[in-house]
Amino acid sequence: MTGAAGDEVATALARAHREEWARVVATLARRYGDLDLAEEAAAEAFATAVERWSADGVPPAPGGWLTTTAHRKAIDRLRRERVRDDKHREALVLTDAGPPAPTGAVDDDRLRLLFTCCHPALAMPARVALTLRMVGGLTVGEIAHAFMVQPTTMGQRITRAKAKIAQARIPYRVPTAQDLPARRDGVLAVLYLIFNEGYLASSTDDGTQPIRPALTGEAIRLVRLLRQLLPDDGEVAGLLALMLLVEARRLARLDEDGGL
Repeated sequence: MTGAAGDEVATALARAHREEWARVVATLARRYGDLDLAEEAAAEAFATAVERWSADGVPPAPGGWLTTTAHRKAIDRLRRERVRDDKHREALVLTDAGPPAPTGAVDDDRLRLLFTCCHPALAMPARVALTLRMVGGLTVGEIAHAFMVQPTTMGQRITRAKAKIAQARIPYRVPTAQDLPARRDGVLAVLYLIFNEGYLASSTDDGTQPIRPALTGEAIRLVRLLRQLLPDDGEVAGLLALMLLVEARRLARLDEDGGL
């Protein structure tokens, strides 16, 4: 199952296993250097999981099963497109069984993906949308609803952001130790914007609730991830502490009628 139908099935599973989604996409993006290929192969792997696991049961190592299946889907896609010279070069990774050399201050696929999605070459709205889709695993519809735009508009925004990364040859890596503090601030700004949109919606004209726990929770989850990967960074710890303090008061911000 591929295309839109496969993506819908895959993202339905991803909503329950977003950590696995982020890991699979990040691993594929590191291996193949192509966000579109990573997302499409991951979607096909999750769709296959829905079919296979329903019949055979959940495997002992679901994350490993998904990653292996997604790699196979990516390889199949590359083989089908071998007539193109650039795909010939990408297919060379099929013979590379060793891990890639670290290219930044921290060697973690998810952190590489997060910094790629939050690259300063992208406009801030594109960074936010791409981070929620590729790292957070939210569907295009969920992101569009959160930011009060049509799904087609949000889909185009994400597509343009991925195209920008490809055209500008933005490297899929964590910045060097020297550049990390400046680039880290940009990542924290994106995560803070996501949290703020959940804390108080920018618009409630369509009847959307002013507070959106799904977005604040996703922002906290991503900052926790960053905290695990950069445990000695005071700025990351400070943002996580701020979010947790604010989130702890969430239930007290609404009255019985749901008003602020």
